[in-house]
Amino acid sequence: MEQEHAAAEAVSAVGKTVPEFSAAMTGEQTFQLSDYKGKKIVLYFYPKDNTPGCTTEGIQFRDLYPQFQAANAEIVGVSRDSLRSHEGFKAKLDLPFPLISDPGEELCNLFNVMKIKNMYGKKVRGIERSTFVIDESGRLVKEWRGVKVPGHIDEVLEFVKALA
Repeated sequence: MEQEHAAAEAVSAVGKTVPEFSAAMTGEQTFQLSDYKGKKIVLYFYPKDNTPGCTTEGIQFRDLYPQFQAANAEIVGVSRDSLRSHEGFKAKLDLPFPLISDPGEELCNLFNVMKIKNMYGKKVRGIERSTFVIDESGRLVKEWRGVKVPGHIDEVLEFVKALA
């Protein structure tokens, strides 16, 4: 019930505190926003495991992960794929960070990333590739929507470093 209430009020403004949420993630863990107080969170939403853009994005976040950690930031990926799919994707790419499974779209709705997209001439509803940075106190401090992967992860890293 709490999650439904939180989802009804999308995080729509940079500078607003992100409401507490929890979600199932890889490693048989549960993501709790409050567990990350004192750390920056890079929450990135991507359309689908094992697709070219999402694979490239995951690899780039993986390769820069040590630099994100040095900037006191944790990376968390989110898509509607199942935990089983996420576990395979994470293992295949050797991702050092967790992936959240959001099949019920609670987090997608909270961050308002569900969009109607054109896929080979057909209209389909899916996740708009987006990245959000939440600061150490739980405030949304930056968002990128309609992300194109090339150069994006470097831009996110520079922003996170500048927050220090």
